[in-house]
This record gives sequence, structure tokens and C-alpha cells, in this order.
Amino acid sequence: MDAFDHLFRHESGRMVAALTRIFGAHNLALAEDVAQDALCRALEVWKIQGTPDNPAAWLMATAKHRALDLLRHAKTAQNLAPEIARAIQDDRDAASTIDELFGAAAIQDDQLRLMFSCCNPRLAEEVRVALVLHILCGFSIAEIAAAFLSREEAIKKRILRGKKVLAGSRRLFELTRRDFTERRSSVHRALYLLFNEGYHGASAEFAVRKELCDEAIRLGALLCENESTAVPATHALLALMCLHAARLPARIDSAGDFTMLLDQDRSRWDARLIADGQRLMDLSAKGKTLSPYHVEAAIASVHAAAPNSSETAWETVVTLYDALMQIRPSPVVALNRALAIAQRDGPRCGLAEIEHIADRDRLAEYPFYSAALAELHLRLGDLDIARDHFTDAMRLARNATERRLLQRRIAECGNTPFAAVNGAASRLRA
Repeated sequence: MDAFDHLFRHESGRMVAALTRIFGAHNLALAEDVAQDALCRALEVWKIQGTPDNPAAWLMATAKHRALDLLRHAKTAQNLAPEIARAIQDDRDAASTIDELFGAAAIQDDQLRLMFSCCNPRLAEEVRVALVLHILCGFSIAEIAAAFLSREEAIKKRILRGKKVLAGSRRLFELTRRDFTERRSSVHRALYLLFNEGYHGASAEFAVRKELCDEAIRLGALLCENESTAVPATHALLALMCLHAARLPARIDSAGDFTMLLDQDRSRWDARLIADGQRLMDLSAKGKTLSPYHVEAAIASVHAAAPNSSETAWETVVTLYDALMQIRPSPVVALNRALAIAQRDGPRCGLAEIEHIADRDRLAEYPFYSAALAELHLRLGDLDIARDHFTDAMRLARNATERRLLQRRIAECGNTPFAAVNGAASRLRA
């Protein structure tokens, strides 16, 4: 089902983009309904006939035929997108136009334009990001709520509000270079969240969802291929995603359990993705603006260059986190900085930094906050304190993989002698 989830997410966004071009922004709900019909039809037919050789093509053909049926039977009453209404004069022209709009190059352009159309400046940034995740990336309301650390009802209201604004637009796809410039940061943020949800998201079923990482990288590459969006920050974002994705082969072991960054077999990291990330970092350096993605990619690059955790340039990592705190401060960034300081200066210094995190209360429901405290106390030999923090983290764990990791760490608190704990490498999450 994981493969189907990947396919449906991927194709849903592509279908909605092409269908919105046909029906117009004011009929976004209709475009979503047609795409959903195609996906439901696939589940019914494939259960009986088996999965076709090219399931993506099957889905797009189904959506295309459904759109053509609607145009043939209701084209005079249906208020279509103006440019499509002008192009369609008879059934033959309608079919020809639909074929053109479902071509590979046209769909890529439509996806790009729909991403930026969702980021209308009349909407708050959190609404823009939620729309991109929902419409183009196939995120459920629950998944978006988890990504934003927000309530599902609040996210549902944001999306409904955003769709209402889009429905009132008559120029959804008629974007200017200025539109692309003004909306880039929101698109970047949406893809960043999409990748993070795949890499270490809040799914109740899967600790790592590679298909979401792949989709974020695919959409990021789409931005890099267009001259209006191939700016240094875009290259930096894609570099960051490639460098993190390179670790995925070593992140989950053969038993399906987590292996933390400092314990990973780096020979299993994807050398091709690391090379891609380094190449993109070189491209990102051509601008004059330093984005958060530049700094995060630089941190990932330091890890990628180190043969093991003990030879990592922790001083450089701490300096980069200092820079990130200046550009985009957050409790999570501050926590990661404290963990880097613990690697450089020892666990006691790391704990002191955690104590001084501003808005530390916002981390109360974040399982890796309690896990970080537990790991540092474990390294100091404070087994009872460590066990309590691991138990707190266990209560907040999002899925079975996280729970198994924490269960192992709780067990180690009861069985590990002080000397062995004090000399052990940290297993903190990066």
C-alpha cells in the first residue's frame, strides 16, 4: 500500500493541476472531484484486473476521459477557464485541447503554476503552505495539522478559506515574473515541510516515508528547471533535501528500526545524492542572500564530509547553528544547536544550553526533546533521570518505530554500567 500511496499522491497533484487549467480556478472543487474519481476508479478496477503496466498513464487517461465527458455534456453551462472556453469550439477541438493539456510538459508547467497560484498574497503564509500540501502533494488534514503542530479543525478552516480565495481568482494560471518572485518563499516552505514529513514526520504508521521525500525532491527539481524559480535559495533547498535523503538507506535497519545519525554506517549513504547536493550547494552560492536553506544544507554537508561522528567538525556545526538562530530562530533549531554543543563540549554543556532555550515550553509535546534530555543524562550516568525522560518521550512517540527505539533505551538505563554509559557515543537525532 506504500507504493500506491506514493503513486496516488504524485498523480493526484498532476491531475488536479491539469484539470484546474481546464475548468478554471473557480471550479477547483470540480477538478479535485474528477481526480478523486480517477483514483477511486483505479482502486476498483485494479483490485479485479490487477495493476496496469503503467499505472500513472492509466490514471491520467481516466482523468482526461472524465474531463472530456464533462466538457461534451455540459460545456455550454459549465463556466470553464476563459482560455479553454475560447479554444473549444466542437467535440474534436475539445479532445485535441485536452490532449495538449495532458502532455508531460504541459502538466509540469501546470504544477509549477498551481504551486505558485496557491501562494496568493491575499492569504496568510500558513494558509498558502497548507494549500500546496493539500492540493498538490496529497496531504490529508491530519498530516498537515501534524506538520504545523496545529489542530485539525484549524487546518480545515485554513484550507477552506484558501480555496475560497482561489475560487474567486480569474487569473490562476496567468502569473507574471513578479508573482513568482513574491511567492517563492511560501513554495519553498511547503516543499521543506513535505520533505520533513517524509524524513521524520508525525505519521502514526511510518517513521520514514521515502515517497514523500522523493516527491519533495521532484517538485524542487521542477523549480530548479524554470528560470523564474531557479534562484540560489531554491538550489539550497534542493541541496538540503538531497543531502538528507542520502542518509535514508542507513536510517532504518533490516529489522525496521531506527539508526540514529551518529551510529549510521556511512558507507550506506547514497553517494550520488551527496554529489547532487554538493553540486546544488555550489549553484546556491552564486547569490548574495543567505537563506535558512543555505545554512541547513551547509550543516548537512559537514556531516556528509565526515567519515564518522567522532571526526565531524562540531565547531563548524555549532557556528552554523548560531547563524541559523539569527536567520530563523526556533526552539527546535535551538535544541539541535544544544545537541551539537554537547558533541563538542560534553553532555553537561548541552544540558545547560537546553535550559536556556527560549519558548522551551513549545517543545513539551515534541518527543525528541525528552529523548535528547534522556540521552544527555544517560551519558552522564544519571540512569534514573534518563529513564524518566525516555518514559516521557515514549508517551509522545508517534509510531511503533519510535517506540521500539525508546524501549531499547529504557532497557539500557537499567542494565548499563556507569563506565560504559559515560563513554558511549550519543544517539541523538540530528
